[in-house]
Amino acid sequence: MNVAAFLRRRRVALLLSLLLLAPVLVAWSHVHTRGDAGAEAQAGYRVQDLDWVDPARGRAVPVKLFWPDTARAGKVPLVVFSHGIGSARDGYTYLGRYWAKHGIASLHVQHVGSDRTLWEGNPFALVSRFQQAAGDAEAIDRVRDQRFALDRILASEWGAHIDRARIAAAGHSYGANTTLMSAGARVVRHGQAIQLRDPRIRAAIVISAPPFYGDQDFRPILSGITVPTLHVTTADDIIRIPGFGSGVEDRLKVFDAIGGAHKVLAVYRHGTHNVFTDHRYFDSREVSEDVKRATESLSLAFIDGTFGGSPAELAQWRARHRALLARYETR
Repeated sequence: MNVAAFLRRRRVALLLSLLLLAPVLVAWSHVHTRGDAGAEAQAGYRVQDLDWVDPARGRAVPVKLFWPDTARAGKVPLVVFSHGIGSARDGYTYLGRYWAKHGIASLHVQHVGSDRTLWEGNPFALVSRFQQAAGDAEAIDRVRDQRFALDRILASEWGAHIDRARIAAAGHSYGANTTLMSAGARVVRHGQAIQLRDPRIRAAIVISAPPFYGDQDFRPILSGITVPTLHVTTADDIIRIPGFGSGVEDRLKVFDAIGGAHKVLAVYRHGTHNVFTDHRYFDSREVSEDVKRATESLSLAFIDGTFGGSPAELAQWRARHRALLARYETR
């Protein structure tokens, strides 16, 4: 079989698999996690959807804000969160609720060029929609979405209650790449450097980071990141989306290549790439709950330790969750 015929067969197989999965994925992409407002009020935080538009780009930037009641008495840290490809602002609410309950505000940004709408429309165009969403233009727009959302909230009534010295970026999958770009990653395309570092970002939480496609050596891209970083993945963390594939070895390469004076890596024994989302799709209930609960407390220990808390919190977290871990490392 020649190469062209082999590639055609691969494309046909991929399209057939997507056609089988599309009804499930579309249904999954439209699930909204709705909390009871009264229960949230009693838990000590509020949740609000805000439909912003960046006038400079004419681009919608919907966000979901998790706002802790402790902000009334002083300034709180802020996490700006970026979702994975095909998801939305309500795809990781378990993290937003957990952080808010512990006095950390979080702003979950929806990226309209790579959100859940990719699953809609002609299934035969699904591959091309994903390829476009994974392109350089959307990757740059995502970083600008993060920057705009941060600009907007700091200029709003909430801004007076945010500690500007304690702002972190976080993201899952494609959102992890977005976060790394905001934290200082430097990508060269067509002979020109793309560097969109936001100096307000003082730490980064990187969950299941895919590689920067087209680049084999991550060190020139990531070595310039100097803020503390937390890297979270699983031994079964395999990305399978139209046109791309990536295994856990890529998450480890990102961790190794990253600069910065302090970085932490946690690799769980079990859990698929989607285990970090709100929805349990490929994982057992036990694995899903264990990984989410552990990630909540790990992220809190990292944020607290980075912004003036006790560094011993991470060591304590590791001791409590040793049975879940395939690998844990700090540098």
